[in-house]
Amino acid sequence: MAHWRNHKTLLLVGEGIHDEAFLTHVKRHKAPRGCGLIVTIRNANGKGALHVVDYTIRQKQNAQFDQVAAMVDTDTDYSDRVLALAKRHRITLISAAPCFEALLLRTIDQKLGETKQLKKQLSPFVNDKPGEASSYEKHFGLPALENACEKEEALRILLDLFSR
Repeated sequence: MAHWRNHKTLLLVGEGIHDEAFLTHVKRHKAPRGCGLIVTIRNANGKGALHVVDYTIRQKQNAQFDQVAAMVDTDTDYSDRVLALAKRHRITLISAAPCFEALLLRTIDQKLGETKQLKKQLSPFVNDKPGEASSYEKHFGLPALENACEKEEALRILLDLFSR
C-alpha cells in the first residue's frame, strides 16, 4: 500500500501568457515530480498589477496553499494599494521592474531599449515563442537564473519560494 506524503503547495500567478510560460520553465527545474512541492501556475490575463493581485486572491480562496505569490510588472497599476492588498492577503509579490521582459533581458546582461520595445527585444532569446516554457531553456536555464539572483531581487524571491 502506498504511503501518504505531506506535500507543500505553492500558487504562482503570472500577469500574462509569457509570465506563465516562464514560471512553468522555472517549475520544471525547481519542482520536479516527487520533490515534495506541488506548484500550481495561473495566468491573470494582464490588466495590471492590481488585477493580478485581485485574481490571485480569488485563486487563493478556491484552494488551500502553503505559499502564494504573484509576478507583477511595476509599469502598470503598481501602487501602495497593491502592496498593501498583497501584504494583507499574505501574497508574496515578485515585482518585475519595469516589466517581465526587462527582468529577463537584464538577467542575460542585455542593454534595455524603450519599454514598449522590450517584447520585441526579448523575442530572439526565446526562439520567437515567449508563450512556450521550453523556449526559455537556452538562455534562461537554472544556472543563469541563479547567477542573476545577486542583481535581480525578483528572481531571488522567485527561486527562494521553491526552497521554503
